[in-house]
Amino acid sequence: MPSRSAAKSFRSGVAAAVLLLSSALPLRAAPFEVATIVDGITLTLADGRAVRLAAILAPDPPLGWKGGTWRLAEAARTALSNLALGHGVELRGGEIDRYGRVVAQVYREDGLWLQGEMLRRGLARTSADGGVERTLVIDMLALEAAAREAGLGLWRDPFYRVRSPDEAGSSIETFQLVEGRIADAAKVKGQVFLNFGADWHAAFTIRLPRSSLAAFKELDFDPLALKGRLVRVRGWIRFDRRPMIDAARPELIELLD
Repeated sequence: MPSRSAAKSFRSGVAAAVLLLSSALPLRAAPFEVATIVDGITLTLADGRAVRLAAILAPDPPLGWKGGTWRLAEAARTALSNLALGHGVELRGGEIDRYGRVVAQVYREDGLWLQGEMLRRGLARTSADGGVERTLVIDMLALEAAAREAGLGLWRDPFYRVRSPDEAGSSIETFQLVEGRIADAAKVKGQVFLNFGADWHAAFTIRLPRSSLAAFKELDFDPLALKGRLVRVRGWIRFDRRPMIDAARPELIELLD
């Protein structure tokens, strides 16, 4: 039989766990009233919390931008305002980002999925961040593709066009979609590199970090077999001796042939 002190400690632990769980539950409850719209993917609730729509990016200038109006940023903010302002919403998810925002899938009280509607209107792109499930990412990609094919919203503006590998170097530190044929694939020190040119020192590259390879294996998706394939990749382009996108999950690479 446990001692009295042990039993007391156990009850205290259970009580703490229940308290922690109950404090997290409001993130998933509904409805929370939307009070203000910050931009095309950010809103604030009547209780003061800021919410970021997970797994999409709307037109928005980078931090520190002083070049005037960012193309279609106001259109995206207006669309989200029309969809959400004054409505009750349900949050599914609830991670907190480094800016203190709740990152979640957001559904209006009538069931309208805000991420899906922004994609359908062509006023957002799928980024697949925020721990979103694979099946939901696939739905997002389909909505985005339909808007792109119809030339809606940002897809009719050349500023947001899908880039070629040769253009990637002029888009460092921006989120882009890049389409091209993979010239070579290699595994180096536990990472996979998919190169879009014969000279890997200079050609645009997709890097698959070691931590992402288990997800590819789970889907029986061999990235080394992508040599010669036409693909579309999405992500933030960075420069590490050459332009590069890190693909942390398989859904970021779409097979086009």
